[in-house]
Amino acid sequence: MSAALPEKVDALRAVTSRREYEGRVALRQLPRLCEALASADGEIAYRMQFGRDELRIAYLDLELVGELPLVCQRTLEQFAWPLRLSQRMGLIRRESEESGLPEGYEPLLLTDGEIALADVIQDEALLVLPLIPSKPGSEAHSEWIDEVTDTTETVPENPFAALAGLKQERKRGE
Repeated sequence: MSAALPEKVDALRAVTSRREYEGRVALRQLPRLCEALASADGEIAYRMQFGRDELRIAYLDLELVGELPLVCQRTLEQFAWPLRLSQRMGLIRRESEESGLPEGYEPLLLTDGEIALADVIQDEALLVLPLIPSKPGSEAHSEWIDEVTDTTETVPENPFAALAGLKQERKRGE
């Protein structure tokens, strides 16, 4: 079942009814994410499914797919970074419940029982952004720069090295 992305949903009702949301959200609707991007052009495809697992833990499965415009920190050129995310989030009411989540679950704290779905998309996309974006293939550019700007110099020979050698020869001769 697919539905448009509402601003907020009641998390427990969504879990009980096993709600699913699928669609696309424009990057410009995600202002905090846009601050980290080169432009606000584009969109992210999302799929969100609420439910309970075999341990009766309420969860939200999130899948995000898109291309985010980033600036390569090696070449300073804009490029499309592929966003691919699949995450299961355990819905918790108190931080102390985090330790009870199974392995592989990320905690999602419900402060008032409601979830702003666009905020979840935005937060998760921000968390997977590379710390230092680099365009695929920019490694070759970086190696060329390293060759051109190589500042290693040959170390001059130590003038006392010859004296040390003579001194060792003299000791052997004695």
